[in-house]
Amino acid sequence: MTRIVAQPLTRDNFAEFGEVIETEDAHHYPINAGKCERYHALATAEAAGPNSRVILNVFKGTPYAFPLKLSMVERHPFGSQAFVPLSPRPFLVVVCHDTEEGPGTPHAFITKPGQGVNYPRNLWHGVLTPIGEPQDFLVVDRAGDGVNLEEFFYPEPYEIVLPEGILP
Repeated sequence: MTRIVAQPLTRDNFAEFGEVIETEDAHHYPINAGKCERYHALATAEAAGPNSRVILNVFKGTPYAFPLKLSMVERHPFGSQAFVPLSPRPFLVVVCHDTEEGPGTPHAFITKPGQGVNYPRNLWHGVLTPIGEPQDFLVVDRAGDGVNLEEFFYPEPYEIVLPEGILP
């Protein structure tokens, strides 16, 4: 089994896979008579296909055991998918490039508390993976006609490990 150590998530090291949703160093400006700061356009939602629309959901995730045996990844051909944690806890992000044989070697990231991610259409990614305790997420997703889920099962699973200091 190939072992992959999750890396800290940054805008730079995740740029080839999607968008990091965070307020740190983001464009912002005051609104509501200065009582609110708007962090503008942190990610772009995509919705393609028949009768498509962007929807908001809350997902209640259950933590996984680590080291994680990654045997499946998925992608969504008609819409992007954004995950924003509703608590200040990190979570695991797994993504893969597309190859002629299917998903390539996984890349694993650990978010900082409060960071979210936005996967573009057709990006192979792991399932929602809270670390250590249950966690709720605001999920921006696509609804509409057509099958918007593809799953790929690896012939041999990968083992994802957390870096030192990240407690499961």
